[in-house]
Amino acid sequence: MRSVLSTFFTIVLSVTMVFGSSLSAQAATAQVAAFQAIVSADMAVLPGLKGVFTGDRPENIGITDGKLAACPSTPNCVVSQGADEEHAIAPITYTGERATAKAQLVDILSVVPRTKVVEETDSYILAESESRLMGFVDDTEFYLPENENVIQVRAAARMGESDLGVNRRRIEQIRLAFADLVQRDRAKVQN
Repeated sequence: MRSVLSTFFTIVLSVTMVFGSSLSAQAATAQVAAFQAIVSADMAVLPGLKGVFTGDRPENIGITDGKLAACPSTPNCVVSQGADEEHAIAPITYTGERATAKAQLVDILSVVPRTKVVEETDSYILAESESRLMGFVDDTEFYLPENENVIQVRAAARMGESDLGVNRRRIEQIRLAFADLVQRDRAKVQN
């Protein structure tokens, strides 16, 4: 969204400069920079919208017969188990102990913006993430089956038709953070 707004205001600035306006180019540039600073700040949900778009936690959350729930037909969900091509995402792999991998995952989730762990067992983590401006809530699940060295994942928006790829990107960012954390831990052991 930030890049869309940035592009929009760059176009407005260009039109203003080409066709003239009561604003000088310097003043218009200053206004655009001020707006971009506001948009890029880590805003909370817009006033009056807190709780409006949270939705209810789906009843199919959790593990059933060793699997996370399938995604609905809408494109606002990804899952690593038994998904069609549109909804498929690779699980997160790890080496070592399951408890260590789980602890590392919880550490990563603790720094993901607007995300909180709401349920945790030995083999399962449920986190909720809230979008910055509108307060939409997404449910992200992590399942660590015994003896598999893999973290199965599922991330889905509670409301709406599309999530604009947010859930897929969040999982991929968590995957990268996990790999980075594992690499740092290995480097500490070697030193």
